[in-house]
Amino acid sequence: MCGIVAYIGAKQARPLLIEGLKRLEYRGYDSAGIAVLNGAVSVVRTVGRVSVLEDRLAESGDLKGSVGIAHTRWATHGEPAERNAHPHVDDRHGIALIHNGIIENYAALRTWLEEQGHTFTSETDTEVLTMLISELYDGDLEKAVQGALREVTGAYALAAICEKEPDTLVVARKGSPLMVGVGADEYIVASDASAIVAHTSRAVTLDDYQVCKLTRDSFRTSTLDNVAVTPRIQELELELEQIELGDYPHYMIKEIFEQPNSLRNTMRGRIDLREGRVVLGGVGQYARELVKARRFILLGQGTALHAAMIGEYLLEDLAKVPAEVEYSSEFRYRNPIIEEGTVIIAVSQSGETADTLSALHEAKERGALALGVVNVVGSSIARDTDAGVYLRVGPEIGVASTKAFTGQLSVLTLLSLFIARRRFMSVEQSSEILRTMERIPEMVERVLAESDQIRAVTERYCDRENWLFLGRGYNYPTALEGALKLKEISYIHAEGMPAAEMKHGPIALINHGMPVVFIANKGAQYEKVMSNIEEVRSRGGRVIAVATEGDTDIKRYAEDVFYIPEIPEALSPLLAVVPLQLMAYHAAVIRGHDVDKPRNLAKSVTVE
Repeated sequence: MCGIVAYIGAKQARPLLIEGLKRLEYRGYDSAGIAVLNGAVSVVRTVGRVSVLEDRLAESGDLKGSVGIAHTRWATHGEPAERNAHPHVDDRHGIALIHNGIIENYAALRTWLEEQGHTFTSETDTEVLTMLISELYDGDLEKAVQGALREVTGAYALAAICEKEPDTLVVARKGSPLMVGVGADEYIVASDASAIVAHTSRAVTLDDYQVCKLTRDSFRTSTLDNVAVTPRIQELELELEQIELGDYPHYMIKEIFEQPNSLRNTMRGRIDLREGRVVLGGVGQYARELVKARRFILLGQGTALHAAMIGEYLLEDLAKVPAEVEYSSEFRYRNPIIEEGTVIIAVSQSGETADTLSALHEAKERGALALGVVNVVGSSIARDTDAGVYLRVGPEIGVASTKAFTGQLSVLTLLSLFIARRRFMSVEQSSEILRTMERIPEMVERVLAESDQIRAVTERYCDRENWLFLGRGYNYPTALEGALKLKEISYIHAEGMPAAEMKHGPIALINHGMPVVFIANKGAQYEKVMSNIEEVRSRGGRVIAVATEGDTDIKRYAEDVFYIPEIPEALSPLLAVVPLQLMAYHAAVIRGHDVDKPRNLAKSVTVE
């Protein structure tokens, strides 16, 4: 959540900072602000979109200067208001600060700082951190930041400037992403590579508890105790074209339609049909431990949790190894039992999900082997796990995850087959599944071709405020994901559950005309699903079914049917979810909502 951009160099900072904020809008925010240093610190802050900030800047005149910081805020402490927006400025030295994360001991620090004579104008923890830096400032901003961060608990990514040091920018991180783009006599700092890639392809990703002092022609990285650290400059894999909207009206629909290619990228080089095996270089050195593992625990939140739930089915069904799924946010705080032979799989698009990262650390402390299934190269989860597999689906800008979900499913399927082949599965069995996987991208293309029909059906129902999504087996989690997508961007209340659970209470909700989406593809529980459909129809519900091509009988049970190609049940979520993604997208557009920036949501939840 939130976005940080900072610049120091020879160019005017304001245009670069505003451009960077626009690149980060997808992360979710409710206010924005900018500070530029030119003799004094000039600050402009607004509630609302970056476009509102641009309008305010046009009214007040351009901010001149070649050092600056900018921020998009998602409210945690204090309501969305100008006084709570970043940057915050101290009351003594002209220090301006932007910050992502949460300072957990801010209340005690604020009381102490008020006793020292500081005056606060906001309710934020960030202003407390600003005043703490100010209290410790003696002419050296880097030293003051290091000292302040030794006193705080919580998470942070921050950037600070000071009127008394006009050629200095100081940044730091712990538990919230931050990288330094290295240009020609200039540096662009951001919480996401998308704000950097237009200016340089070289960057340093800061580790936890690191501080970086930047001038126009050099930078120095150190620990909080001022011990120098040798930074590692990497080439960004992200390309500018990947984050451009192109001819699509929204990022979400662009990313839905990118799924055939993103799945090809996920599988490329990882399938060996001749040997009937999966090649996963990221976990290869731990193959023996994975084969001998006694239990897998998959961790995730939101969409990643739904992918993990399908991963549980895959590991038990294909690899024949016990597996369970946990909400990351619950796992950390319930004193989990980690026995010898336990493997943790942390699933996250961003690799920065705070709850999942904390749960991962807890599991590692207790001796588990930790794997990551993430999309962002060099992210915190990627660095803190023992091994892992990247999704390789490309940047996902839309807040509602689509191609990352199918990428996660693909990777978890490959990982399950990687283990299964080494445990007991024959070459023939493995090869058959892998051959089908290679055909999935073209199958997804066939489903995407039905987008107009899906829109027409959605238009008939999207004025209804309560929906049910029902599935069984592998597609129970798919139903959960379909309901989540509809909630996230159309603001329609939707509930997903196992189809059999409906009779145990939720059936009371069904009334005349209520839309009920069934995932009813051919599989072991197909007849059971048909019975559940009858129960809904007899109570006046309107059935929308996702069914297998060639199933004409289902038209007698459902008002509307979306067809997917025939595929083994273990792989069916990769296809069944696509009509649900399209339905959610079309519902949001028809209802007039901002698809890529749904209210109250952030792309990457980096606070607990």
